[in-house]
Amino acid sequence: MSEQKEFKPSLGLWDATMIVAGSMIGSGIFIVTADITRNVGSAGWVIMVWLVTGFMTLTAALSYGELSAMFPKAGGQYVYLKEAFNPLAGFLYGWSFFAVIQTATIAAVGVAFSKFAGYFFTVLELDDKNLLFSLGAFKIYPAQLVSIILIILLTYNNTKGIKQGKIIQNIFTVTKLASLFGLIIFGFILAAKADIWNANWATGFNAVQYAAGDDSQGIIAQWLPISGTALLGAFAAAMVGSIFSSDSWNNVTFIAGEIRNPHRNIGLSLFLGTLIVTIIYVSANLMYMSVMPLQDIAFAKQDRVAVAAANVIFGNVGTYVIAVMIMISTFGCNNGLILAGARVYYTMAQDGLFFKKAGTLNKNQVPSWALWAQCLLASILCLSGKYGDLLDMVSFVAVLFYVLTIIGIFILRKKRPEAERPYKAFLYPVLPAVYVVMGLVFAIALIWYKPDYAGWGLFITLLGVPLYFLAVRSRKN
Repeated sequence: MSEQKEFKPSLGLWDATMIVAGSMIGSGIFIVTADITRNVGSAGWVIMVWLVTGFMTLTAALSYGELSAMFPKAGGQYVYLKEAFNPLAGFLYGWSFFAVIQTATIAAVGVAFSKFAGYFFTVLELDDKNLLFSLGAFKIYPAQLVSIILIILLTYNNTKGIKQGKIIQNIFTVTKLASLFGLIIFGFILAAKADIWNANWATGFNAVQYAAGDDSQGIIAQWLPISGTALLGAFAAAMVGSIFSSDSWNNVTFIAGEIRNPHRNIGLSLFLGTLIVTIIYVSANLMYMSVMPLQDIAFAKQDRVAVAAANVIFGNVGTYVIAVMIMISTFGCNNGLILAGARVYYTMAQDGLFFKKAGTLNKNQVPSWALWAQCLLASILCLSGKYGDLLDMVSFVAVLFYVLTIIGIFILRKKRPEAERPYKAFLYPVLPAVYVVMGLVFAIALIWYKPDYAGWGLFITLLGVPLYFLAVRSRKN
């Protein structure tokens, strides 16, 4: 009697938009510009990386609006792939989502929260002096335990109902949006210097890449000019950071069954949320370039570009300003990821392709078992210390499935021409086709430039094939 069979629509357009924006903004925008700068080396190319990523994200979001309007139910991308291709395609996404995409992201965002809390509590610094104990290759630090506690608390809160998760999401997303806009405005007003700006933009689109030295062979670290295929590979490698920072925008589609008027509100929230975040990301990077030389951006201590910028803007207190901002940002981001992710496993379980208990709702009308399963794997990834490597795979796998999903729009137009489409993909077929081409170029370039990471991501995805047939056979029995 305590279990409910259906989700209750209780989220409006504002709530959905906050889930889109809140799930996208974690710690990436504060950090990844350093690696992007080391890869492409000029102001023009750094901003181009963010513009291309923003364009791809907005294009995908506008295209997903058609699918979300056609299938306004829990599961999102899993459902779209299943309907456009077949159940195997949907399962491969759901498996990758559980094994890498969502759980590894939750783990990494949780660890980012703890790392920046280390500015206030030195025991949380990832330093060997704070090592609690080792288990073979595993090294356990207090920061990892705090990350796990954070994930458990947010999971528990979300088992209490969608309204509990909504309150946290809205409060923390509004706070971090206001904080980021404030940082950008203060940066331009208080610390921007014309000579730094002009010197940075003097680099234009003259792409260079940082090559680390090798003392054993007498190789000196230097900036090397790049062009052609080398530039394409470097651009793809640089986009790993920007795409990770912009990912999870589609989380709102997973909770479609809990959104009022989903035919309208999901597509609109996707557009509004991704547009807001794209504007913030490009503006933040322009601000970085107005207060710091490119060299300082590329080699900010521990890649913490925002900390370096805040120190220029606010002085020594800037470090603590950014630490608080990132803690707020990652806390809200993880809430959105945890809230939305479990709905995918719920829908898979309803189809007999995941643990049966994941397909049930508790008395608060949320998939609590699926939430705790997600919590368990994310916590293990926190302890593994391998979440950084996993995240390098996330961008490749995520974009690959985004491409397949948008191809699904073309397939469904042919398979189901008479199906109701309350909203149609913007500038179809041109804009969706542009995304498919750009996504494939990125994926291919990443395989060529970073074969280890992309290869492992592909391996984990394909591991889902035998698991699918095992699940199907188990369902029949």
